[in-house]
Amino acid sequence: MRNSLVAALVSCADQPLKSTARRFLAGLSSDELQFIAEFLGSCVLESQVRCARNRAEIAERIARFQQARADRARMRSTDQELKMILLLEYLCRSGVQEFSMPARAAGPSVN
Repeated sequence: MRNSLVAALVSCADQPLKSTARRFLAGLSSDELQFIAEFLGSCVLESQVRCARNRAEIAERIARFQQARADRARMRSTDQELKMILLLEYLCRSGVQEFSMPARAAGPSVN
């Protein structure tokens, strides 16, 4: 499963950044890879593509995603802050910034 997650996440990266993304992802645990994949999946399900303008905007989207995820799970793991940092680093290193922040971590859109 780990190799499939890495391959899927690398395929999301912009072409010139794929090798950088692969090196970054190779050092992550399966749990960290799943966290990144869940964020990207929730963005795709929302299907409201909007380009992020800067790192701060991406960080804000990640924080909202994590809050929605924590609200849904009703518990907060001790490594959630690290996962948020890793997600931000992946998005910036891979060029994957053209995703909107989902209104919720899972489920139908609330539009």
